[in-house]
Formats: sequence, C-alpha cells, structure tokens
Amino acid sequence: MTDPLLAPDATDGIPDGTGDDRPVLPPARLALDRHTWKEIAYLLSSFPLAILGFVYAVTMLALGAGLTVTVIGLPLIAGGLRGARLLARAERARARALLGVRIDEPSPLPVRNAGGFFSWLWNGLKDPVGWRAVLYEVIRLPWSVLTFALMLPSLLVLWPVLPFIARGLANADRAMIRALLSPSDELEARIAELESDRGVVVDTAAADLRRIERDLHDGAQARLVNLAMGLGLAKEKLLEDPDAAAAMVDEAHGEVKLALQELRDLARGIHPAVLTDRGLDAALSSVAARCTVPVKVTAELPARPAEAIEGIAYFTVSELLQNISKHSRATEASVDVWRSGDRLMLQVQDDGVGGASLDKGTGMSGLAERLGAVDGLFVVDSPQGAGTTVTAELPWRDRG
Repeated sequence: MTDPLLAPDATDGIPDGTGDDRPVLPPARLALDRHTWKEIAYLLSSFPLAILGFVYAVTMLALGAGLTVTVIGLPLIAGGLRGARLLARAERARARALLGVRIDEPSPLPVRNAGGFFSWLWNGLKDPVGWRAVLYEVIRLPWSVLTFALMLPSLLVLWPVLPFIARGLANADRAMIRALLSPSDELEARIAELESDRGVVVDTAAADLRRIERDLHDGAQARLVNLAMGLGLAKEKLLEDPDAAAAMVDEAHGEVKLALQELRDLARGIHPAVLTDRGLDAALSSVAARCTVPVKVTAELPARPAEAIEGIAYFTVSELLQNISKHSRATEASVDVWRSGDRLMLQVQDDGVGGASLDKGTGMSGLAERLGAVDGLFVVDSPQGAGTTVTAELPWRDRG
C-alpha cells in the first residue's frame, strides 16, 4: 500500500520520483517565487530541528554505550535506532513538502519476530536505515548552523541574490537527504520483489491444489463411485440374470479404463513421468505430439537443469502449446530450448493470427508471474496477423 505521505502534490508542478529522479524546479531568479520561499523556510527551520535531532542521537548513543555493561545498553540502542527511523520519516515528509524531494519510505522493521527478544534486538542493532538516520542527525547540526548564519543576514542585506543562495544551500540539503535518508534502492527493491514473488508462489500452489482436488472429485472419483455401484448391482444379479450381470461387468470394465486414463492425465498434469525419466527434450516432444498444430522441437542442453527449473520449463511450453491449439489458428509452430550462460532459454513460435498479450485471458499473465517468482523473464511479441513469438528465461541451476 502506498504511504499517504508519498502522494504527489498536485499544485507543486514537481513530478514524483525516486532513485535518479530529480525534482524539476524552475531556475532561480531575482523574483522570490513560492519555490524560493519554501527553500528559505526549510533552511531556517532546519536549525532548531537539527538541535533536537542532534541531542536525541548523541544522548541515545552515549547512554547506550555507557550502559552496555548492563542488560539495558544494547536494547536502548536498538530502540533508539527505531526512534531515529521516525525522525528520518519526519525529515522526509518536511523535505517532500518544502524541497520537492520525494523518496520512498524504507521497509519497516518487523514488530514481532519469530526469534523473540534476541531476534528483535539483533534486527534493531543491524538496521542500516536507523544508523544512517543517526548519522544524518549528527552531520546536519553543523551544516544547519552554517545555513542559518548565511540565510538570516541574507534576508536583510543580500536579498537581491537571495534566491541563488537559497537554491545552492537547498541543493546541498537535497543531496544529503538522498544520500542518507533514502532506502537502500537495490536491497529495498529486492525485498519488495521477493515479498511479491512469495505471494505469487503461495497463490499458484493453492490454485494447483484446488485444480487437482476438482479434477479428482469431478473425474476419477465420480467414475470410481459409478464403478462401485455397477459392480454391486452386477453382484446382486449374478445368480438371477447372469447375462445382465456380465453386461454390467463389461460396462464397469470400461469405467475402469476411463478412470485410469483420467488418473494418468492428472498425474501428467502434476509431473509427467517422461520428464522424470528422459528429460526435457523427450517431455516436450511428447507434449508437442498432442498439439493440434505440427510442432518442431529443438532442445540443445549440455545437461539437465534442476528438477524445479525443468518442471517450470515443461509446464510453460505445455501451456503455450495449448494456447496455440486453442487460439492461434496457426499451420506450424516451433519450440527451441537452449542454455545461454546461467540462463535456460525457451522460445515458442507460431505463424498464427497473432494479437496475443499478457492481459487477454490466455493464461500468459499467470505464466509471467510464475516465471517472475523464480527470477525468470517472459516476453511476448505478437503483432496482429504476423504470428506470435514467446521468449522465456529461467535461471539455470545444476541438477543436485
């Protein structure tokens, strides 16, 4: 959920952005516009706030270090670092309002940890966001003293060049805020990505379990129930009407064959035996043979990848070939599998009508999510009337 503090100011004229994005401010000029007044307000208000932040940081560190010989020293530092996070949050909000610096909030520390108190303590002590906030509060005091000493007389005697002075000092503050109060971009992005991927994996597993349960309940289980009832009736008629009983047994024999076929299909949907026994090349050739469109399979792999990666590759190609059978109206298709460095590459092409995309309900969006959950990529190139090319990448992991 987006933090309400991160909502862009519709009247500011400054686009939202993080990382390398920079606020698009009008150039400084002699006239004092609203951006200049905001910068002046920020620079003048920084001095009293810097005193409070410096006192908090120094007091927390001094007390924590002095009491480390007791049981409360390290917990005091851990709690103080969490408090520094709150100060940094307030500073980001102030910079957002007055300087136009919009920075994403870092991921919060967990309130409760499975490891109890010691896990909470360790997470607090090694929190890089909290330590950078403390460093910011310590560095900011001498800088805010300098800016206050420059801005106050400038308001009185240097007002013709005041916008240029304010812009230069405010830019230094912007740089300091981005350097010390921004989240660790790569780490935070990776954490968010892993949290999203974990949700995708859980949802996919739950959907697969529901599908298996539904297939068993509506297919093989129903046939086996009918089989049991038929055999029971045949047993009752065995002495009275042997011919009718024999017909019932023949019908039950047919039901057994159908139930076995449905169970084989279900087992193939969970994990095909040919994939386990003979590998990806043979498994893809098998699924290609069931496609309604002639498919050429080319697999050039020096070795078999890990079982999980092999399974995902198989089901990805299987789903894509089902889409070709149902939607493409193609006359031919091809499947190419190869290894490139530390990536397993898949490419499925057809000469059909094209127009496929990730948002048209063809199951491709689910494939893209499933591949993304294992650091894979899924790219669809499907111009209208010119066929479809789907390229997928999976991380290569050697078989255990």
